[in-house]
Amino acid sequence: MAKEYSRTQRIGDQMQRELAQLIRREVKDPRVGLVTITAVDVSRDVGHAKVYITVMGADGTEDIKQSLKVLNAAAGFLRMQLGKEMKLRSVPQLHFHYDESVTRGAHLSALIERAVAEDNLHQDADTPDTKE
Repeated sequence: MAKEYSRTQRIGDQMQRELAQLIRREVKDPRVGLVTITAVDVSRDVGHAKVYITVMGADGTEDIKQSLKVLNAAAGFLRMQLGKEMKLRSVPQLHFHYDESVTRGAHLSALIERAVAEDNLHQDADTPDTKE
């Protein structure tokens, strides 16, 4: 029977906390915006980790691409720092990816709000005035 909370999930959660602090503290590149780590998926053999990020205040895809480029270039340094912070025999290689779920969720929420507003307008237009 599998555990409810596996070792790789625990490692991913700890890596998420440590990486958030390390990026804020150690990465001094001005091309990196306000980065939030949304999730870390660690492979079963603990050899690789996909780090999903969002960039706050990023207007276009160019800002996101720049942040990803810098973070992937600094992955070796961040991996070394993680090795010092975490008590692991081997630290996974880091691969940074952009997490589109936040922007997709905001877009879907806006679509729902617009549909509800249009529905309310049509509903108000269909009800007859009984104030005679």
